[in-house]
Amino acid sequence: MYKLGIDLGGTNIVAGVVDEKYRIVATAKRKTNLPRPAEEIVDDIVAVAFEAIEAADITIDEVDGFGIGCPGSIEHETGNVPYSNNLEFYDLPLGKMLYEKTGKKFYVENDANAAAYGEYIAGAGKGTKNFIAITLGTGVGGGIIIDGKIYSGSNGAGGELGHTVIQMGGQACTCGRFGCWETYASATALVRQTKQAMMRYKSSRMWEICNNDINNANGRTAFKAKRLGDRVGAMVVDEYIRYVAVGIANVLDIFQPDVICIGGGVSKEGEYLTDPINEYVEGENYARHMKTKTIIKTADLGNDAGIIGAAYLCNLYE
Repeated sequence: MYKLGIDLGGTNIVAGVVDEKYRIVATAKRKTNLPRPAEEIVDDIVAVAFEAIEAADITIDEVDGFGIGCPGSIEHETGNVPYSNNLEFYDLPLGKMLYEKTGKKFYVENDANAAAYGEYIAGAGKGTKNFIAITLGTGVGGGIIIDGKIYSGSNGAGGELGHTVIQMGGQACTCGRFGCWETYASATALVRQTKQAMMRYKSSRMWEICNNDINNANGRTAFKAKRLGDRVGAMVVDEYIRYVAVGIANVLDIFQPDVICIGGGVSKEGEYLTDPINEYVEGENYARHMKTKTIIKTADLGNDAGIIGAAYLCNLYE
């Protein structure tokens, strides 16, 4: 039998059919096309689910598990989405709507939690007991696995690690707080930091990398410049990594999990990212004198994590 996982994001709706070995055998994708009514988005979720099943050359009766990862706070017991700021969902009965349109029960979970669960069962967290996944993307996402189960608090809104403050009175965050980790450590923040440095230092090789167009700057521009020996690129990278490391040290001191994995586009820098983070955390870790220490590594599954995790939510909540 197969399972179906859906990763609902602000840009794309992606569905994948997953086999018993956690392999994605077929996918389908549509643009989310925000902003628009929730009912239209749900219709496209259903459409993309059936497109993936058709692409896998199976019938819906050969699928025995359905799940979806959705941004925002989630009541996974009811399948309701009380609030999703990115999608503008307010008290949306997503699980009920999907059941009415497909006749199948969909397990609904926060998208970062679903991705963390995917890494836990099939990726960087495989074989662990306590595991945390951090995603450096538009924001800083976090998924917490404790004793093999997703931790989301008493109301489904727990685990928002990106909205812990690392700079009191710092930069304004979209959540309404100031100095949140994600305002300094997200890929969005890295691009902003890169552009600010480019504007200040016109001789930086980052301009060359961007073909003299600052709008071409992305999350890897400063890393590329640092590897070319550019002092300004190195300055941006080193400061950014310290911001990431401060937050990870906080997470580590609270949870002391077996593994913390870092995902998102920035994680493609691999050891170029994790080595200095490990060096920083080693000096800041409250448990640095313990024999058993948390492993910090990059994620294994990339964008597949959310699909695989969503597909297997049925095993977690049945």
